[in-house]
Amino acid sequence: MSLVPDGLKYTKDHEWAKFEGAVATIGVTDHAQRELGDIVFVELPKVGATVTAGKSFGTIEAVKTVAELYAPVSGTVEAVNTALAADAGVINQDPYGKGWIIKVKASGGQEGLLDAAGYKALI
Repeated sequence: MSLVPDGLKYTKDHEWAKFEGAVATIGVTDHAQRELGDIVFVELPKVGATVTAGKSFGTIEAVKTVAELYAPVSGTVEAVNTALAADAGVINQDPYGKGWIIKVKASGGQEGLLDAAGYKALI
């Protein structure tokens, strides 16, 4: 059974977002990291890049597959988790904590995002 914390928003593409004011911390869900297997690399956008809700902002690579990462919200990248360059596997160990991927200053709302109950129903 996958871990789905309350208080986060989720996409149908298995990303999560934690909103603190206008800034959203974004990562992949526990379900996604389990499906991917051992994560070995994450392609990150540059700080200052613009991301668009529902569009790819990078890729996540596991031993057996590569998957697109989709932005839950539109906005400007304020920070990237540079620790993932040294050890992307931290996403497997702590997807909702140390395994965060980017922080975005959101320019749009949270339309189309699921709450924990909605995401549990999806998976």
